Amino acid sequence: MQTTGTARNIALLPWISFAQSLLFWQAVWFLYFQAQLSAAEAILLYVVYDLAATVLEVPSGYMSDRLGRRLTLIASAAAATAGAVLLALGGGFLVFAAAQVLMGAATAFWSGTGSSILYESLRAEGRSAEVERQELVIWRVMFIALALSAAAGGAMARWSGTAPFWATALAGAWMLALTLRLREPAKDRQEYQPLGAQLRVLRGWFARPLLLWLFGLSVGLYVLGHVPFVFGQPFILEALERQGLAGEAPVISGVVSATMMVLSVLASLVAGGLRARIGLAAMLLLALAMQLGLIGALAASNAPWVIALLFLRMVPSSLSTPFIQARIQPELSDDLRATFLSLKSFVGRIVFAAALFWAAGSSNAVGKMAYGEMQVILLGFLLGGLALWAVLAMSVRRIPLERRENGA
Repeated sequence: MQTTGTARNIALLPWISFAQSLLFWQAVWFLYFQAQLSAAEAILLYVVYDLAATVLEVPSGYMSDRLGRRLTLIASAAAATAGAVLLALGGGFLVFAAAQVLMGAATAFWSGTGSSILYESLRAEGRSAEVERQELVIWRVMFIALALSAAAGGAMARWSGTAPFWATALAGAWMLALTLRLREPAKDRQEYQPLGAQLRVLRGWFARPLLLWLFGLSVGLYVLGHVPFVFGQPFILEALERQGLAGEAPVISGVVSATMMVLSVLASLVAGGLRARIGLAAMLLLALAMQLGLIGALAASNAPWVIALLFLRMVPSSLSTPFIQARIQPELSDDLRATFLSLKSFVGRIVFAAALFWAAGSSNAVGKMAYGEMQVILLGFLLGGLALWAVLAMSVRRIPLERRENGA
C-alpha cells in the first residue's frame, strides 16, 4: 500500500521532534556561559536568544502560512545546527550572542509550524479527531529526547565543556535530513486575504473569550515555566557549593533535567485520564498553580532538598500544552493558523524578556549569582503569577472550554 505525503508527515513528525529535542546543552548552558563570562552576561545571553525568537516569532508564522510548513521547518533545523556549532566554537560574548540569535530563530521557525503541519496532515488523512492524542505522542517523544540528552550532556560537560554543543549540532543535522523528507499539506483555502483583512480576522479572534483566555494562560505558562529553566542551574550551583560539591553541579544538573523530563513523560500518560475526571479548565489552572508552587519553594529556601522539587518543573507543561494546542487548532483558519500560534509565543517571549532585563539588573556584573539576588527575582515572578492565576480562575466560568470541544 502506497503511503501518501501527509501520512508520511504524521510518521516523521515524532522523529523530527525527537531530533529537535536532543538538546545536550540544556543542563549546563548557564554554567558554561557563567564560567566564561558572568552571571549578568549569562542572563543577557538568554535575553538575546529570547529577543531573537521574539522578533522572528510573528514573521516566521507569516512565512509558514505563506511559503509553507516544510520550508519553515527546514529553516528551523538549519538555524539550530549552525547555532550549536557557534556555541561550541565560542570566542566571547559577541560570538555567543550570534549563536543565540540563530538558536532563537530556530525556535521561532518551529513555533506554531510544527503543530500546524501535524493538524493539517491529520485533516488531509481524515484523522483530525486524533489531534489531541497525536499532540500527546509528540510531547512524550520530545521529553524522552530531552531526558536522554540532559543526562548525557551533563556527563559530557565533565569531560569537555563544548561536547554538549557539538552533540546538539549533530542532532540538528539529523533533524535537517528528516525535515527534507516532509511534504507540504494542502490548505483549505488557496486564495489569501489582503493584509488588512487578515488583521481584522486576528482582531476578531482576540474578541472571542475562548481564544483570549487560552492566549493569556499560554503566556503565563510560558513565562513561569521558564523561570526555573533560567535560574535552576545557578540555584543548584549555589546549593551544592554550601555542601562543598560545586564541582558536581554539571552532573547533578544533568540528572535533575533528565529526571524532570522522565516525570513529564509519566505525567503525560495520566494527563488524559485526569482531564476526563476533573475537566480541562481545572487541569489547566492546576498546571499554572504547580508552576507557582515551584517558584515559591525556590524563593523560600536554597537548601539542597529543594533541588528535588525541580524534578517537577515540566509536569505542568504535560498537563497543559498538548491540550491547549489541540483545543485552539480547530478554531483557526489555515491561512493564519501559524501566525496566531506564533503571536501567542511572541507575547510570552516579550513579557519574559522584559522580566529578564530587570533580573539582569538585579544580578552581579561579575562572577556567579548569589541566592539573595535570585530570591528577589523569584518573588517578583511569584507575585505576578498569582495575580494572573486569580484573573483566569475568576473568568473561566464564562469560557466554553468543554462545550465546543465535546460538540455540544
